[in-house]
Amino acid sequence: MNIEEALRYIHGVSWLGTIPGLERELELLHRIGDPHKGMKYVHVAGTNGKGSTAAMLQNILTRAGYRTGLYTSPYIIRFNERIQVDGAQISDEEVCALTEFVKPHAEAMADHPSEFEIVTAIGFEYFKRQKCDIVVLEVGMGGEWDATNVIEDNECAVIVNIGLDHTEVLGDTIEKIALTKSGVVKKGCPCVIYRQEPSVEQVFREVCQKQGAPFHLADFDSLRPVFSGLDGQRFDWGDMKDIRLPLLGEHQLKNASNVLSAVEVLRGRGWAIPEAAVREGLATVDWPGRFQLMAQRPLFIIDGGHNPQCLEALEDAIRTYLPGRELVFLNGCMADKDYGDMFNRLKPFAREFVTVTPANPRALSARALSDYIREHLDAPATPCDTVAGGVRTAVEKAGPDGVVCACGSLYMLGEIVAELEAMKARGEIQ
Repeated sequence: MNIEEALRYIHGVSWLGTIPGLERELELLHRIGDPHKGMKYVHVAGTNGKGSTAAMLQNILTRAGYRTGLYTSPYIIRFNERIQVDGAQISDEEVCALTEFVKPHAEAMADHPSEFEIVTAIGFEYFKRQKCDIVVLEVGMGGEWDATNVIEDNECAVIVNIGLDHTEVLGDTIEKIALTKSGVVKKGCPCVIYRQEPSVEQVFREVCQKQGAPFHLADFDSLRPVFSGLDGQRFDWGDMKDIRLPLLGEHQLKNASNVLSAVEVLRGRGWAIPEAAVREGLATVDWPGRFQLMAQRPLFIIDGGHNPQCLEALEDAIRTYLPGRELVFLNGCMADKDYGDMFNRLKPFAREFVTVTPANPRALSARALSDYIREHLDAPATPCDTVAGGVRTAVEKAGPDGVVCACGSLYMLGEIVAELEAMKARGEIQ
């Protein structure tokens, strides 16, 4: 099996199960030897900021000398991004070997596991073989019935900002969504909560009380921003001064505060995490696709935000880092998202729009999106047949002194990055 065959199998798995629950994942893991047992975990759940938070925690724990696994979704460029140890992605050869190992066990099950359940099993087996001391595990969707929630030895649950997303599955209010995500809180396991709506905090407070789980609100009061520019941010937190963070936006400072609060909890459970590891872990964290500067001439920014809270963060970032600038937006989105709200938010900053069709069956076509923008926003919009063509068109329309912002869907960012790298190699942009 080569990498193309392995990924074809993984992505080609259809959902055959109809009963929600953890039974499929537990059965698959048991068939391959229960690799999830015997490892320690930090479980990261919530709506917005899971990936950034998980990446910060992984980098800090690695810098502290622990062999640290990281499991996230989705990926931006390569599938291998989803499964990492000490910041290094799983190799193609290991993806192939583990897929070959897991596949016959999955095929033997009467209730066939889903794609996410298979990938989760591959991740657990990889972390076991790599002898990880601890794994930072990002929930895929929800919490209680997410395949990652089979873990037992949870050192800390970290809950990020809760927003309205996947409402057809998780609930139509943030309180209902919070209750679903609170399923990751286990008996006696400390839980660190991102400060947010009091009603949401109360949901987690009550669940922690029922589970006998220590409840910790992230310490935003100790956060003091010092400097912010397109090359990164500096901030103070408590007694720590001049902490550096390359991730941009006020929301990333709050995510970092959540992480720092989680570090204090982990220290209380016996994990030796010196201040130097915290500083270096935050200063060197790499998490692509979140208001990320990709080129200088023109300024080219990519952002994978795709729900109202993410877009609010994007608006704030544009005001902070690009005041008074008119942007060319490169957009693609899913047909089942509230794209009307997205484009109403973007219009005040837009000179014009370029639309593309992300590589996903749920994607809205570029032409349908451009028609919508012209009709409902009375703004110029140009549809492009390919994502690469959209990048070139947006760059041309912006000019060398302009700004392009690509946003709306994570599913198009990999192709955008690939085309930008090709354009840099040809000397077309800087």
